[in-house]
Amino acid sequence: MDRPTVLFPLFDRVQSLDVTGPLEVFHGAASIPGHAHRAPRVVTASPDGAPVRTDSGLTLLPDTALDRVGAIDTLVVPGGPGTRTPDPRLVTWVAERAPHARRVASVCTGAFVLAEAGLLDGRRATTHWDHCATLARRFPDITVDPDPIFVRDGPLTTSAGVTAGIDLALALVEDDLGADAALLIARHLVMFLRRPSGQAQFSTHLATRTARRPALRDLQHWIADNPAADLSVPALAERAGFSPRQFSRLFTAEVGTPPDDTSNASAWRPPAASSRRATTVSRPSPAPAASAPTRR
Repeated sequence: MDRPTVLFPLFDRVQSLDVTGPLEVFHGAASIPGHAHRAPRVVTASPDGAPVRTDSGLTLLPDTALDRVGAIDTLVVPGGPGTRTPDPRLVTWVAERAPHARRVASVCTGAFVLAEAGLLDGRRATTHWDHCATLARRFPDITVDPDPIFVRDGPLTTSAGVTAGIDLALALVEDDLGADAALLIARHLVMFLRRPSGQAQFSTHLATRTARRPALRDLQHWIADNPAADLSVPALAERAGFSPRQFSRLFTAEVGTPPDDTSNASAWRPPAASSRRATTVSRPSPAPAASAPTRR
């Protein structure tokens, strides 16, 4: 039985990690015992088969040209500055070939290519947080959700920026080969955490400022490592060596978050599974509409 093909279209000024991150996930499936015959075959293609230069200056050599690509199981469109005004050849090819793929995905601003091809009209989608407003403004028929790591709507999956493409690829591998296979790949890639689709694009650790005072900075790390501990103001003040009143004033001034029990816990603990927003939309149609128009 032929292995399914995962196709990554390449173009100038593509974001290199949007390609290589998910690609390594799919490639890793072949090394899992018992799954080599089911693991996908990864293929890269540029509009004319010529090498492309990524936004960071790397040169990528594609396997073939887009018009020479055979049957596709999974199409993964990466992002990058090259999607701002995408190559018309790429948009036309995606509009023609995507409806014949079992599933279609985009990483980061690759969603703009899918949108230009008319594949996201009437659907829910996401992209890099910094480009969600632009996607919503340019394509008002798309329901843009700026929060999740990735969004599934029928056979279409769109992901947030850059490293979120790795989470998306792991989810697709899990669909095909099971959770154990996806976990093995994540471990092989030394991932700190496999993020579910509903995980917010911003981690609370990145959204919260780091204190300047060493005592408060050390306390921040301790809070992150001990989410089940007593995080009351008196307990934290004692650990940091301040009076409760002084601690509250300094913590709020330097971190930007008052250290009361509720807000402190929400700022440093990972979100509960029950609070994650649903990101899967069921659709009766098994594939994107074959007549999806190409936007000009």
